[in-house]
Amino acid sequence: MIEINSQRRDQMINITSEIEAYLHHHRCDTGILVLFVRHTTAALTINENADPDVVTDLLTTLDKKIPWQDNYRHTEGNSAAHLKTSLFGCSETVLVRHGQLQLGTWQSIYLCEFDGPRRRQIDLQWLPTP
Repeated sequence: MIEINSQRRDQMINITSEIEAYLHHHRCDTGILVLFVRHTTAALTINENADPDVVTDLLTTLDKKIPWQDNYRHTEGNSAAHLKTSLFGCSETVLVRHGQLQLGTWQSIYLCEFDGPRRRQIDLQWLPTP
């Protein structure tokens, strides 16, 4: 498990280096890594890491399409966060070869925070393959 602290209500945090550190620490070689965020208002996604405007555009568009206030019935007042999380999903699966994440040149793994700031937990399950 890794833990990540978010700083804002809506935030996409690049967690690729934390995942790489996990692989190195646990001496993971070749296999499949499954990541699962254990929260209903946070998600995981793989997206571009080269241009920070991509993350800005994603968060801005989500706020336009799913506004924080919209006569939701959920009494905790964070329905928008639940809706955004459902769109992205709570897990990612990544191939690993010789201890290296098999991501594309511009890809990184992001924790998507939609109800922060909070401390989030991400479970990692390593499945070695021959």
